[in-house]
Amino acid sequence: MSKTKPAGLIQNAIDAGHRVFGENRVQEAEQKWPALREGHPDIRLHLIGPLQTNKVPHAVALFDVIETVDRPRLAASLAKEMEKSGLRRECYIQVNTGAEPQKAGVLPEDADTFIRSCIEEHKLPVTGLMCIPPADEEPSPHFALLREIARRHGLDNLSMGMSADYPVAVMFGATHVRVGTAIFGARD
Repeated sequence: MSKTKPAGLIQNAIDAGHRVFGENRVQEAEQKWPALREGHPDIRLHLIGPLQTNKVPHAVALFDVIETVDRPRLAASLAKEMEKSGLRRECYIQVNTGAEPQKAGVLPEDADTFIRSCIEEHKLPVTGLMCIPPADEEPSPHFALLREIARRHGLDNLSMGMSADYPVAVMFGATHVRVGTAIFGARD
């Protein structure tokens, strides 16, 4: 993830061949990425942070993948904006595998119903799931749970694992890992 990192540092990663980036905030991404994407149409930008419904038009215009779909109102707003704009952005459902009250994400026991609703009712292009396990717990059970939910729905993409635990996430089938700290260093 390149959140909070200056454009110059990100440009170094682009020059080295890196093409998939994640950002946490729509406003920050809007300031950095239009210029960074010039001349690099193969860059894929993922929204990793929470998305407010009033930012949906901006997110759909800028990001290729929205990894934080986690509530019915957001799903409806995304569907409406994708229809209006003609832009179909991949969506991942964020699952709060640890049921942490301070974190976004649909609860595991509600995930199946929510995923079906996003696909069938809202016609969103759901291609994967995302989770952030509790920092003070072993991540393996959380990664296994996310993998099982994805399997039930035939979803191929799993965004799980960060700089400290990505090897474990890969063992559980992660297709996308968030390793900004490992690449860019710690955030201020």
